[in-house]
Amino acid sequence: MASVDNIKQPVEQPRIGHTLVEDALAIVIGTLMVSFGVVMLRQVGALTGGTAGMAFLAHYVTQISFGTAFFIINLPFYYLSFRRMGLPFTLKTFAAVALVSVFSDLHPLFVHFDHLQPFYATLFANVIMGIGFIVLFRHKASLGGVNILALFLQDKYGIRAGKLQMGVDCCIVLASLFVVSYEMLIASVLGAVIVNLIIAMNHRPGRYSV
Repeated sequence: MASVDNIKQPVEQPRIGHTLVEDALAIVIGTLMVSFGVVMLRQVGALTGGTAGMAFLAHYVTQISFGTAFFIINLPFYYLSFRRMGLPFTLKTFAAVALVSVFSDLHPLFVHFDHLQPFYATLFANVIMGIGFIVLFRHKASLGGVNILALFLQDKYGIRAGKLQMGVDCCIVLASLFVVSYEMLIASVLGAVIVNLIIAMNHRPGRYSV
């Protein structure tokens, strides 16, 4: 019988972090995907949760561009991001938010949809956005907003982050009753579920080595 000492043990591979160039490319790719989903949602009059949902509401009510509203709404959250996540994460998040704001206003200059089935477009847009979020998360960036506030309040006051985010999303849904159709409201809720499922399946602590 072979002794335990003679059994070859698996060699732990060293972790290889992402380079600055890889992070930059990933942020561009992730924000292109998220912003393209935003354009599809805007085209059919749908919305989503979080700060993006707030930006959609501001866009529908005031006609200010989504990109401008999204950038402004995220400004107060960078301090919390710096306090909780550190400077590198905050800088990447600022870049990601800025790019989504710019790209969401630039896409219509190059792409025009003659016809989109609203329900299908809303669900598919959220699939695209969910994949874009994963790309950003894997490179330690985010799109800021409510998620950072929820994590900060959970650390400081013990308020459950999930409950706070759910409460904010519920408020957005209730407010949207005055600006979108019931069909689009149902599609938007289902779309938000799809985004969260994609994130839950693909972004868990310990799932990836880097």
